[in-house]
This record gives sequence, C-alpha cells and structure tokens, in this order.
Amino acid sequence: MSTLSIVISILQVLAGLFMTAVVLLQSGRRAGLSGAISGGAETFFGKNKARSLDAKLSRATTYVAIIFVILTLALNLI
Repeated sequence: MSTLSIVISILQVLAGLFMTAVVLLQSGRRAGLSGAISGGAETFFGKNKARSLDAKLSRATTYVAIIFVILTLALNLI
C-alpha cells in the first residue's frame, strides 16, 4: 500500500465521520410539521430559511458527500 493511498484512506474515514456527524446534527423532517399545522410561524421562518442552521448543515452534507465520493473514486483508481 502506497503512502498516497494511506493518506486518501485516512481522509476518507475523516470525511465519513464528519458526514455522519453533520447528518445527525440536522433536525428531522418531522420537526417542521408543527409549523405546518399552526401556520403562523411558517411565514417568519420561511424568509430566513437560507440562513438557518439546518440550511448550513444541509449544504455541508452536500459538500462532504461530494468530497467523500471523489475520495472513494480516487482510492479506487490508485
């Protein structure tokens, strides 16, 4: 096993652990159902949806998943 494949393997494990943590930190989809029933708070939270913590975590999940796939492909080619 070459040094490069060891480094990529370590990065892949770290990316997998980080992706697991980011997914677990996100609130579930059921958390939004209470706002749908009452309806009053949905207009306020709808405006700031892009800046909320869930939106940032969702973006981070996307980026880390892309990095994970790229690392997996690179490790497979080496």
